[in-house]
Amino acid sequence: MSASDRSLASSFDTSSTTAAPVPAQWRPRSRWQRMVEQTAPLLRRPGFMLATLMVLLTLIAALLPGVFSHYDPYATLPSAKLLPPGASHWFGTDELGRDLYTRVLYGARLSVQAALLAVGLALFSGLGLGIVAGFIGGRIDALIMRVIDVLLALPGLLLALAIVTAIGFGTVPVAVAVGVGIIPGFARTTRAEVLRIKTLPYVEAARLGGASWTRTLLRHVLPNAWGPVMVLATLDFGAAILATAGLSFLGFGAAPPAAEWGTLIANGRHFLITAPWVSLLPGLFLVLVVFSLNHIARTFEEIQR
Repeated sequence: MSASDRSLASSFDTSSTTAAPVPAQWRPRSRWQRMVEQTAPLLRRPGFMLATLMVLLTLIAALLPGVFSHYDPYATLPSAKLLPPGASHWFGTDELGRDLYTRVLYGARLSVQAALLAVGLALFSGLGLGIVAGFIGGRIDALIMRVIDVLLALPGLLLALAIVTAIGFGTVPVAVAVGVGIIPGFARTTRAEVLRIKTLPYVEAARLGGASWTRTLLRHVLPNAWGPVMVLATLDFGAAILATAGLSFLGFGAAPPAAEWGTLIANGRHFLITAPWVSLLPGLFLVLVVFSLNHIARTFEEIQR
């Protein structure tokens, strides 16, 4: 082969050429990049940031209440009873001279634990029922949905009162009663998402590709149905805090002198004229936490749309 033929052959040799760089906008984004892109708009919302800060402070107070106060929540001082809010006692004192701000902080532990237990029970049970009903269908779906309809027909507070009366008083029974009452919402939401997702083309392609029903459920259906369920869990977490506080207000929660938000509000109802802060400030703190959770859930719902 002559020199001219070799040069001509090398010009058509594709193995020696360098591949053109792929433009940055065409490269697949990593999961971390997608997460940053989704959360970046949230940082420009002051309402969302304030709500998140409020929830984080509440969770820290539930875990480490001693970080925010040096008072003993159960130490009584009759000479300092019913003091108004001031520099030494930010929320004032109750009828036994106990620092009310400290008791609200320590009450976050019982209230948050009860709400987490209630939402965890409802999430686990409702998720299982919704998956079975939506994925299997048929008579099993009809049977589960009829049971859910019966639970939805009963008022949530009335159902919780019946359950807590049957199993006993205390924080755990109250949490179980509230959790049973919010199971139908999780079951119906999960079922609706499973019914929507299991008919999408990529799920049918996975089945045609030989994937089992279990693999299809775990790899394709559940990850895509998780978003609305988590939004509902955030909403129901605030509702669970409110419901457990309501049952504690009625006397079904932890026994005195345990600090629980509903119990604190109930103890101050006898002093609404002379010392309104005993009920007002714990109630205001409770309302701020529930509103913050609702705002976070609504923001996540708007982003998903």
